[in-house]
Amino acid sequence: MIRILIGSLVGGLAQFFVGFIFWGLPFLSRIPFTIAPDPQNAAVQTALAQNLTATGTGTYYVPWPDSAAGTVLHGRGPVALIFFNTHGFAPMDPSSLVVGLILSVATMLLLGLALHAIAARVLDFPSRARIVVLTGIATVLYFTIAAPVYNFYMPWGYWIYLALSQLVGWVVGGLILARWFVPRG
Repeated sequence: MIRILIGSLVGGLAQFFVGFIFWGLPFLSRIPFTIAPDPQNAAVQTALAQNLTATGTGTYYVPWPDSAAGTVLHGRGPVALIFFNTHGFAPMDPSSLVVGLILSVATMLLLGLALHAIAARVLDFPSRARIVVLTGIATVLYFTIAAPVYNFYMPWGYWIYLALSQLVGWVVGGLILARWFVPRG
């Protein structure tokens, strides 16, 4: 079991590093976003502050379509899903990176425990690798790609980029774990 703990740390670090490549490198992290010029950003930020600050931090579906007026506005567009925070913070808050690393290690620990549970029946690395890849694809499809599928107004570019970054991180961390840290059957 100590091998799984060590492997979870190594796999989690690898997963975290892949996340950095996708989201920390400026030339890659811009890919999933449409970036407005500073004057437009300032205007939108002012409008958000003037219109949402009173109701507070939350996720806003704009316009809300549960009224006659909301339905008309929704049909006319534009439509937005806004993740709104009334407070400012640093773009790369170190505390979120620490929590993200802990999350990466925890997910690799769960994968390691699952691989350990089947280690006596799944003896070879290619079979373990297939499990890692297929669980990654299944979870990313269900938990990430489902967002724009069920919320048809969401642009696909961001979600595909997010899904790809999650899948690559999962597979890299999981393959390291499966190859070097899951006990031989």
